[in-house]
Amino acid sequence: MKKEFSGEHIAFLKKEKKNTVIVWAARVGVLALILGVWELIAQLELVDPFIISSPSRIAAMIGELWSNGTLFYHIGTTLWETLAGFAIAVALGSLIALALWWSERARKILEPYIVVLNSLPKIALGPVIIIWFGTGSTAIVFMTVLVGIIVAVMNMLSGFLATDKNKITLLRSMGASKMQILTKLVIPSALPEFIGMLKICVGMAWIGSIMGEYIVSKAGLGYLIVYGGQVFRLDLVMAATFILCILAAGMYFLVVLAEKIVIKHPR
Repeated sequence: MKKEFSGEHIAFLKKEKKNTVIVWAARVGVLALILGVWELIAQLELVDPFIISSPSRIAAMIGELWSNGTLFYHIGTTLWETLAGFAIAVALGSLIALALWWSERARKILEPYIVVLNSLPKIALGPVIIIWFGTGSTAIVFMTVLVGIIVAVMNMLSGFLATDKNKITLLRSMGASKMQILTKLVIPSALPEFIGMLKICVGMAWIGSIMGEYIVSKAGLGYLIVYGGQVFRLDLVMAATFILCILAAGMYFLVVLAEKIVIKHPR
């Protein structure tokens, strides 16, 4: 059956669509302006292009990586390390948060340690990680997990603890078990926090993987950045950084898309 909308609702939808188009056009315009000014400064040599590079030089470097067959090798290496670390951090972090919600005593015991671990500079553990896991991708994945897991635990635990206490009391008065309260109330109510945690962990995963590649790597975008800095090839550094921005943005928008699907089709 075809839905009928009022004139006011149709006008509202048109206005929202127009606003969306304006916002996206403005975003593209700002990006084009930044790239244009950047290219102009480099071409006129107002600042030495060796120091700031330029969009055209970055494009040429990406083309060079493409032509010698290393572009997708480095992208693939960093991407799988990031995705693996992201998935492990989210899964383990959520499970640990569930365990801490389940046991108040365990939460009170472990909470100070979680706060300390969150404040610890993870890069300081680099030498230890190398000794434990060697110089391969395993060490980089572990660093990615280390950076993201505490954030996942803290965000999800906050979401679980924010569940309406009156609703929990109501379910208990009706004879619901703790497992039923968890599955029927706590987890569904924490879904927005879960999506928010995913958005945060996307950034943390990229930070962790690149940090790991800074410490120990033989391939990947982080490796290209370190290598480019060592041999003073700033075009290579900027090209790898640009690719990182594209990949991180793409991963973030996938999470946003998942959020829209979940909100559109709630349980």
